[in-house]
Amino acid sequence: MIVADTNLVAYLLMRGQRTAEAESVYNKDPDWAAPILWRSELRNVLALSFRRGLLGVEAALAVMGTAEEIFKGQEHEVASSRVLRLAFSSGCSAYDCEFVALAQDLNVPLVTADESLISRFKPLAVSMKDFCS
Repeated sequence: MIVADTNLVAYLLMRGQRTAEAESVYNKDPDWAAPILWRSELRNVLALSFRRGLLGVEAALAVMGTAEEIFKGQEHEVASSRVLRLAFSSGCSAYDCEFVALAQDLNVPLVTADESLISRFKPLAVSMKDFCS
């Protein structure tokens, strides 16, 4: 099991430069978990992609549906006090620290493309490439 951040989900389900990397992560470990926040973050990514003309309505809905299947039964609450302490001590956003807190709670890696998370939370946070090697 891994904690997958929202960017990883978007890379997997929205064809682009990093899709192959995200597919490698999923092929290595398809058991993905996330804090409940992931839903709002992905909805925002999809809304922005729609506004930019990158996705149509039906494609966006399909991406969200597939993502919901990936995380079925693996969405978790995280304690606000832990998230805030992580945010205060690291300088990272509280949004990002929800993923960190969950990875700590589950004692699994957080796979992300966010370099600031990787640098501040090694060895817990790892890049897609490092996870697959």
